Amino acid sequence: MASTSVRITAEHILSDNWYLLKKYSFDLQRRDGSWQSQTREVYDRGNGATILLYNLERRTVVLTRQFRMPAFVNRHSGYLIEAAAGLLDNASPEERIRKEAEEETGYVVSAVQKIYEAFMSPGSVTERIHFFIGAFQPQDRISDGGGLEEEGEDIEVMELGFEQAIAMVHTGEICDGKTIMLLQYLELRMMSALS
Repeated sequence: MASTSVRITAEHILSDNWYLLKKYSFDLQRRDGSWQSQTREVYDRGNGATILLYNLERRTVVLTRQFRMPAFVNRHSGYLIEAAAGLLDNASPEERIRKEAEEETGYVVSAVQKIYEAFMSPGSVTERIHFFIGAFQPQDRISDGGGLEEEGEDIEVMELGFEQAIAMVHTGEICDGKTIMLLQYLELRMMSALS
């Protein structure tokens, strides 16, 4: 969606190594009507999807743990507990998240429910994430999961009690934004009704 209050004046590719990093120069019309020149670096890695697998009867969720270099260089162990997620890679969000859930967790998810979309770091990253939840049964697990070795993935699959997962948010053991949002959604919309 184009905006008449933004005029891009220059665009330069800074890196095209992993994904695309560009520097934009632009004029932005302020609320008082005046124009201000600005520059920003924008990282474009495509859009993604994430899913929280849950079992209401068992009151459990399926999460993953994997190494994340950006977290490591920001004084964290680098091993984040997360909901399964991945980039769309030209697939529909629903198609991609089913495939990603199976690759990462080993579960085949027959029905997924989209709950919302969100920009997670809009000050510098273009990525829009499509958020899903999906119910699972133990028999839906067809493999160990773990991700794709050729993509550098070495993913641990974890089935945690829902209350345990919520407690891990409060202690900081779960500190991934998308996962916190999904757990809180489940807490507000579904798990509280069963208490």
